[in-house]
Amino acid sequence: MDIINDAVRALTTQLSGLWPQPAENPHLVNGKLRACPGSPNCVSSESSNPIDRIEPISFKGSQEEAWAALKEVVTQNEGTVRGEEKEYLWSIFVVPVFGFIDDVEFRLSPNEGVIHVRSASRLGFSDLGVNRGRVEQLRAAFRKLQDR
Repeated sequence: MDIINDAVRALTTQLSGLWPQPAENPHLVNGKLRACPGSPNCVSSESSNPIDRIEPISFKGSQEEAWAALKEVVTQNEGTVRGEEKEYLWSIFVVPVFGFIDDVEFRLSPNEGVIHVRSASRLGFSDLGVNRGRVEQLRAAFRKLQDR
């Protein structure tokens, strides 16, 4: 299986270089995650649109512990942290084989006891639910890590 996984990873890496890069790196806008673009390939816990809306990730314990757990969960789920600021994290996930890149952003809200999340495809119109599924997978892994 390692040979197959290595081959898929190599193909994915090659293809991901073909897709366009964003004009600017993802970032907070007025202290919040960016709005979804209106296409069905984005979810955000800060969206008021029920189609884009997803629940934030709740945490227990200190915000430092939650932030460390979040970064661990991102890397364990094959994400790459690309940028970090105070209470903001930008990561990317590469879709196997095709090499599509999805930007996944997080904003810690200690007063609410949650981590807001936005996951969006860089390319295409529909993602067939991949971003919503990824957020739910990250949420489950985060809860499991916090319950240890």
